[in-house]
Amino acid sequence: MTKTIALTLAALLGSATLASAQDNSFSLDRQLDASSFISLENIRASGNGTVEIYDYHTGVQGDLLGSQKVRAGANANVQINLGQTVRDDVIAVLKVNGQIVATQEYDVEPR
Repeated sequence: MTKTIALTLAALLGSATLASAQDNSFSLDRQLDASSFISLENIRASGNGTVEIYDYHTGVQGDLLGSQKVRAGANANVQINLGQTVRDDVIAVLKVNGQIVATQEYDVEPR
């Protein structure tokens, strides 16, 4: 009986961690057109937060290019103004309560 309770508790804790991780995500599309703004189709956040777009053309997170606030839950068509046309790869960073909870690399395609 004790083993059953311990196994059940471990399974519940593991699934809670998995569910929490799934609450913070970007859509699967990983390609963007070269532009001065980015439209991210779907972002899921476990709480109110911010999406930040950084230069990533060397495979290393570089300068902050733009950011946009998101609300808890599903956020569709999040528009982020970059101020200039970006022609190199970028990385999106989702922060909730100041903590990084998800990242997504994007390949920028020339027009």
